[in-house]
Amino acid sequence: MAPQRMLVIGGDATGMSAASQARRLKAADELEIIALERGHFASYSACGIPYWVGGQVEARDALIARTPEEHRRRDIDLRMRTEATEIDLAGQRVRARDVDAGTEEWLGFDQLVLATGARPVRPPLPGIDAPGVYGVQTLDDGQALLDVLEKEEETPGGRRAVIVGGGYIGVEMAEALINRGYTVTVVDRGPQPMSTLDPDMGALVHEAMCGMGIETVRGAAVTEVLTDGGGRARGVATEDAEYAADVVVLGLGVRPETGLARAAGLPLGESGGLRTDLAMRVRGHENIWSGGDCVEVLNLVSGRPQHIALGTHANKHGQIIGANIGGGYATFPGVVGTAVSKVCDLEIARTGLLERHAAAVGLQFVTVTTESTSRAGYYPGARSMRVKMIAERRSGRLLGTQIVGGEGAGKRVDIAAVALTAGMTVEQMTALDLGYAPPFSPVWDPVLIAARKAAAAVRDDLT
Repeated sequence: MAPQRMLVIGGDATGMSAASQARRLKAADELEIIALERGHFASYSACGIPYWVGGQVEARDALIARTPEEHRRRDIDLRMRTEATEIDLAGQRVRARDVDAGTEEWLGFDQLVLATGARPVRPPLPGIDAPGVYGVQTLDDGQALLDVLEKEEETPGGRRAVIVGGGYIGVEMAEALINRGYTVTVVDRGPQPMSTLDPDMGALVHEAMCGMGIETVRGAAVTEVLTDGGGRARGVATEDAEYAADVVVLGLGVRPETGLARAAGLPLGESGGLRTDLAMRVRGHENIWSGGDCVEVLNLVSGRPQHIALGTHANKHGQIIGANIGGGYATFPGVVGTAVSKVCDLEIARTGLLERHAAAVGLQFVTVTTESTSRAGYYPGARSMRVKMIAERRSGRLLGTQIVGGEGAGKRVDIAAVALTAGMTVEQMTALDLGYAPPFSPVWDPVLIAARKAAAAVRDDLT
């Protein structure tokens, strides 16, 4: 009997995690695995690209978890520079095109995995496709940017960069280019950078960025990428001003890459991401699976689906898909929306809902903000941090936490992430038995200080 065929579209986190896990469970004579990747690289950390561009990671290959040759040695037929262009659901086949040769073929499947990821937001502005405008979604993108940065470093004189967008990618790329010696301007349409925080916490990021020498233009949408006589980007324009640049980097976020799925008639949610069940099976299709940046996931706090593009989820989705195709059983219950980042010495973290998210789903809540330090105040190297906590009125259920501060601030958000997953109240959090020693925290950890204040606010609200 011929083996079943598992066909994977997308050779990064979800796709290759799914292929690898399925191969662990089923040998090649039971399951043939073919994976299609349109780029030059597979199984790499896209999250590490800003740190590679900035010089903290010296070599591109350090971001590659497993090479195509390593996958092939494990009986996974990974076909690089091969793009899926059409899905025929009725015929259970996919049209594949060799990107370099231009040839096409149809590949049948018994199990199909859609791991097409996300695409950078690239608004249809004049000049947006000019040379000198760069995204940082893939290793190919990062290499193209790094090539021009290293070339410009050979040219004497000041170098200028404009980052369009002040979200995670925007602030990480601002740090990368500061490290490269560029004068950096971040242009963002929001009132504060990091719209993944409440504005009062985003203001702390803005203040810190200014102190690092990063010019941050807020409340300003880019209307045009300006070009020189040769058609190369020379800056950007807003309604009120122009900002000169030698390079322009886009950091406007991403959208699910679901063009193939949409054309095939597969179900999409409000965000444009594929809708899946707990097993990561596309709804209504027994043999089609999807995960990573192209799907919606359930937010366990709000109870609503949302699109979150993070490598942590993508790898978990792949493991779950591979286990289910390989004959096992696994599910993905949902997320609480945890993310952490940094810009130079400032750490930025959040989990759960922001105020506007809680209000949008009809929750009533109280908020508190506290100031503390990463270590005992008397211990050398203690850094300040601000913690904001949101709790549901009356019940005191934790709804969200945001942290902005120096070294030691960011990963403290994991305490709140666990509490959110467990459905804890802020009162219950105050009894958590966390580790303490002066080099690591004050007697009361900053997150627990915020929980105590939030619990008091909930009690006061009841009176």
